[in-house]
Amino acid sequence: MYEPFDETAVRVLLAVNPGDSIRTVAQHLHTPYETVRQAVNQLEDAGYLRYDDGLFVTDDRVRKAARDLLATSAAVNPPSIEEAYVLPQFGDWPFAFTQVDAVYVWTQGGYQVGREPGDYPLFLAVLEKDIDAWQRFFERFGIPTGFERQPEDSFEDPLQVVLNERSMLNPDHVEGYPVISRRETIAFMRKHYATFQSALAMLDRMYDDLDLDASYRESERAWS
Repeated sequence: MYEPFDETAVRVLLAVNPGDSIRTVAQHLHTPYETVRQAVNQLEDAGYLRYDDGLFVTDDRVRKAARDLLATSAAVNPPSIEEAYVLPQFGDWPFAFTQVDAVYVWTQGGYQVGREPGDYPLFLAVLEKDIDAWQRFFERFGIPTGFERQPEDSFEDPLQVVLNERSMLNPDHVEGYPVISRRETIAFMRKHYATFQSALAMLDRMYDDLDLDASYRESERAWS
């Protein structure tokens, strides 16, 4: 009647979208496939998940209870930066990483700028109609939200979420992360060229179908 499960199982329950494969869930959670497979087996045996050409949560009340458990845990042990990137997957509304985080995702973690462990904003594009829901969601996990990046001394903890309102959202996916399109990301980088010149060159090298004419080398910077 009562089947306890660990934190990995909780995260799997929250990350599953109807019809997902185990591999897709593992990508969403950035967790090894075998770890997720074992958790799925545990949840199936307990009756919380079923497989029917994909994974399905059997009862949304279980998903709600899992989210409540994770939020309660966060009050004692706040999410790390790494965990914060996974956290939006546990919401019920679409989102995409944008601005600095779009650059971070499209460069597959190769380019990071303007952030440090003690001051770390995440940039999320969300639908206008879901703004209140997202603010309540992050509030449950002790993470402040806003529409502009706030100064480091505005909050006790390092994390904050900067929300970018959209009327429509059609994210791409890179290594399990929903992200605004590469074209929009490149436009953002060109707008802030001085900051992202090296990142543009990095993208140019990573993707064969791009021709950004954005060469950058350490030697060039030294002589500029």
